[in-house]
Amino acid sequence: MPDPVAPMDRRRSLIFTVVAALLAIGAGIALSYAIHWFPVQASTQAKNTDRLYHVLVIASIPIFVLVVTVVLYCAWQFHMKPGEELEDGPPIHGNTRLEVFWTAAPAVLLLSLLSYSFVVLHDNEKKPAREIRVGVTGQQFQWSFQYPPSVTGGAPVQSFQLYLPRGEPVKFELHSKDVIHAFFIPAFRLQEDVVPGITVSYRATPDRLGTYPIVCNLLCGLGHSLMRTTVHVVTPAAFAAWLASQRSTSTAAGGAAGAPPASAAAARPSG
Repeated sequence: MPDPVAPMDRRRSLIFTVVAALLAIGAGIALSYAIHWFPVQASTQAKNTDRLYHVLVIASIPIFVLVVTVVLYCAWQFHMKPGEELEDGPPIHGNTRLEVFWTAAPAVLLLSLLSYSFVVLHDNEKKPAREIRVGVTGQQFQWSFQYPPSVTGGAPVQSFQLYLPRGEPVKFELHSKDVIHAFFIPAFRLQEDVVPGITVSYRATPDRLGTYPIVCNLLCGLGHSLMRTTVHVVTPAAFAAWLASQRSTSTAAGGAAGAPPASAAAARPSG
């Protein structure tokens, strides 16, 4: 005669497991918001990217908890008991409805996340009605930036520090003189490989005043760790004043404005 206590105990253990899983999901999602994963947001694209990240985390945590919970519950309730080493488990026929569900549900979830990722990427790359163009040149081991006459209103300007006006969409046109680099501004959440022989581009709209690092995020040689500079997000008036000062400096010096960082100059191989 079957023991009536066993189904009751199993029901209680199942309820306990479900409650524990729900608490773990809530704690995981709360922790994902409590931890500051990224540097400060300094562009409109950064806000879109961080929102996408949180959506992916919220979708991933329940799946992770579900998988771990099922594994632990099965190990707890259905583990082999002493004396059962040579026995086979009872034959169980497949559940067609369950198989259809666990095939369709992940497919719908993945397609939904893929669609949202595409929307974010499309919004980040959407061409605005007006934008300024800034050339970016990578070489071992420094970045330089070119402002064409359409931006300066006069002679072109080159600088080894990047200055951008707040609230003004910018299209970066990226070139490399030697090897593949990766132009990465963490505060903008944007990165693009800089490939020799071709021009690649991406867009950003800085929206927070401040100074933020620019790095090469792809191993490009012995001086890779020194291939760093700074982006200065300033007011439009300050940006216009900086351009005017750089034009004056360039005219007086008879060359490009600014000087390469000492670390980059030291790292660049001679010959």
